[in-house]
Amino acid sequence: MDLEDILMPARKLKSEKWQFGSQVSDELQEGGIALIYCSDFRGHNDGDAEILDYHEVRRELNKLSKLDFTLPVCDLGNLISGRSHADTHFVLQELLLACFKKNIIPIVVGGSNDMAFSLFSALNHHRKSITYTQISNVVSLAANSEEITENNYLTKIFSDTNFSLKNYHHLGYQKHLNEVDSVRLMKEVDFDVVRLAEMMNTTENTEHFFRRADLVTVNCDAVESFSDGFSTTPQVNGLNRREICAYMKEAGLSDNLACAGIFNFNADSSSQLNNQLLAQMIWHLVEGINIQRSHPRERQFETFHIMADDTQYTFQRDSFSGLWYFGSDENRENLIPCSRQEYEAAIRGDLPARLLKF
Repeated sequence: MDLEDILMPARKLKSEKWQFGSQVSDELQEGGIALIYCSDFRGHNDGDAEILDYHEVRRELNKLSKLDFTLPVCDLGNLISGRSHADTHFVLQELLLACFKKNIIPIVVGGSNDMAFSLFSALNHHRKSITYTQISNVVSLAANSEEITENNYLTKIFSDTNFSLKNYHHLGYQKHLNEVDSVRLMKEVDFDVVRLAEMMNTTENTEHFFRRADLVTVNCDAVESFSDGFSTTPQVNGLNRREICAYMKEAGLSDNLACAGIFNFNADSSSQLNNQLLAQMIWHLVEGINIQRSHPRERQFETFHIMADDTQYTFQRDSFSGLWYFGSDENRENLIPCSRQEYEAAIRGDLPARLLKF
């Protein structure tokens, strides 16, 4: 695949040595991060596929600090939309596979929320037993079209027998925007569905849903809007600016993160604040990835035993990170990520049901 045929290079921007832009090149480097900007919104109602260059977002991103980031960052440019929406999905998947082969973490920015299907599909060729965490204000399980849209892409992921989905966590849904049956169905099949109220003010209650995520995507409709609208479907309620950036960092801190996407951004926005927020979301995600890569591979754990309903259960705490796990297995990969609050609830005799379903 010739990248020049599917990507339009970004316009050049000047940066100081201390700024993030000085870390960004246009060459893919093994083990780094790749930024891919997408302009295909045809999966969103009456969305189209106009050519967008995200120049102002890049400007805001490049002038942020690079801190002590060590991972190389490549800006691959703007993905050229296909003749059809399906063509864009196909080309994006091929591009992602090229990144995975070089152990590169691709971050896809822009396009409609159904682009998450391409991220999952490509990752499924590269890795099995995928844990997918999504932040979105809606749970849509429509099955009314062969064409992939943001209304049915989840149904296609869940129903495809060729897909290897281990866990799915849906965070930030809002009751007043959702069909009751869709949320009920998700819970019946033991998927985690977390309301917006449980995510506000702190990431501590839901951090564990990111800790083992292979794929994380964010629907910008889950972020509260200001000025001329942050997302394609602006919402008066949602995660605020500080909260969404904190969650982007948690996504980057995942032990297993292989791919991430930020969709439904209002690419027509002329607001500098909207461009700043998207840039800072990307920056915090990159920061989390850099921090995770610097963590020691060998960990020490403190073990805590509790009794609940005459049964002994084991919790473990990572001495380095302070993060909690449920289970007694010596292999950390077999432990279930959990929160301190869940451990404290178990001490009171209220062992969270989700910990017992595994």
